[in-house]
Amino acid sequence: MVGYRDLVLGLRRLELPRSLPVLVHSSLSAFGQVRLGAQAVAGALLNHFETVLTPAFTYETMVIPAVGPPDNGLGYSLDPEANAWAEFFRPTMPADKRMGAIAETLRAYPKSMRSSHPILSFTGVNAEAALNIQTLAEPLAPIAYLADSDGWVLLLGVPHTANTCIHLGERLAGRKTFVRYALLPDPDRVAACPAFPACSDGFEAVRPLVARFARVTKVGDALIEALPMVELVSTVRRLVEKDPLALLCNKPDCPRCLAVRAHVRAASGGASPQVQMHPSWR
Repeated sequence: MVGYRDLVLGLRRLELPRSLPVLVHSSLSAFGQVRLGAQAVAGALLNHFETVLTPAFTYETMVIPAVGPPDNGLGYSLDPEANAWAEFFRPTMPADKRMGAIAETLRAYPKSMRSSHPILSFTGVNAEAALNIQTLAEPLAPIAYLADSDGWVLLLGVPHTANTCIHLGERLAGRKTFVRYALLPDPDRVAACPAFPACSDGFEAVRPLVARFARVTKVGDALIEALPMVELVSTVRRLVEKDPLALLCNKPDCPRCLAVRAHVRAASGGASPQVQMHPSWR
């Protein structure tokens, strides 16, 4: 069984200074049995790092309109019951279960703060500046802020398909993004959320390109990987600029990857689209 001490010693083996901010993607079950569960992992992270950030996404706020922009990787619905189970976003809403128990534990931590994006919020401790910079138009801004602060991304028992940092590299390379829609309570309305990223199911293909600067250890059954965000994002940006189809998934019916491929075909020979992002990443 993995204990708190094992987790702390595992993080120490990465040899990352306490002052460096980290963006954490995690799976509790990947460790095997953990004494005190997600509380132990969250406690070890907060013991070792001053600033911890993690996605706290809330896909249950999303609705599908009857009409919308074309080539949006989304099938529009005329069924009035299609959105019946959608919820209005609220700051106390639990993180989607796909974010994992560790992310939800960090969200519920007394000193934790959360950004206000109704779909792609982040939560963290001592990360107020990174959280406040996020807007509907720039959902990846907290990642850019951490990268500017020499941040690292930690993968705790999850593959690169969970690595939201890669989306920033895609965005900077000009990859097509999408519009999604979510319920906001004040006032009651449907908000358009632009810059929604492309599919991440093909992201494991980046692994051999980032192995040279990844730091790796193991705790229990979980592989722990740490990667400097600047190097990771720059590597992805160069890859997608060189090959606009890189990192897309191979599923023949993936709507977002199909839309990206169609966009690349239509834009072949043209200039890359201009991307608005945190100033130091332009």
